[in-house]
Amino acid sequence: MTISQSLKPPMTSGTTDSALLRANRLSKSVRIGDSKTEIIKGIDIAIDAGEFAVIMGKSGSGKSTLLGLLAGLDYPDSGEVWLDGQNLTKLSEDELAQKRQQDMGFVFQSFHLLPTLTVAENIAFPLDIARKPDANRVEQLLEAVGLTHRRDSLPHQLSGGEQQRTALARALVARPKIIFADEPTGNLDEQNAQQVMNLLLELQRQSGTALVVVTHDPALTEHADQIIVIHDGQIAAN
Repeated sequence: MTISQSLKPPMTSGTTDSALLRANRLSKSVRIGDSKTEIIKGIDIAIDAGEFAVIMGKSGSGKSTLLGLLAGLDYPDSGEVWLDGQNLTKLSEDELAQKRQQDMGFVFQSFHLLPTLTVAENIAFPLDIARKPDANRVEQLLEAVGLTHRRDSLPHQLSGGEQQRTALARALVARPKIIFADEPTGNLDEQNAQQVMNLLLELQRQSGTALVVVTHDPALTEHADQIIVIHDGQIAAN
């Protein structure tokens, strides 16, 4: 296990680097009325291919904002995010959408399943959007998450744990290079939360996909390769 402060120095634009994902001096603020509040303050992070990184911090510390910046869901005020050698902060909205589609998977606290699609159709959705259907891949993941018997069910017919397992399969179906998960067990009871996280970690190890998880759960640090603790918009000192 490594702690984020021990990472290699930040790379500069255009340099070669072994990290799959790297953030250089990220900053982000919001303006409310006449006041401006800094949420992220000059953060540097590096995550290698296949690595499991946990982002922790109290509510309001900036950890979900940081995840959104790393995933290209928002632009920083300053700094850069590089994924697989490409500078996300220089891409247009359309280019970012394509990059997310090709290289990223997402798991959210609220599942975000499409209510009119079946379990199998929700899992297949990223492939359908990319016009790369792969029925065998969908069936493989249905089996992996234990939902073959639920393939034709709609989201409202599923338990919370089954909905999140569907979301895990959807995140993995396009074989992304990295998965971002924001409090993926936040809406689950303790038993389902443990099952979902065990499954996510097992699938992540099998696929070799990098995984970045925002969580309040300190138990996850036992499995993490890197722990990033955020306090007041900065990486906390050891």
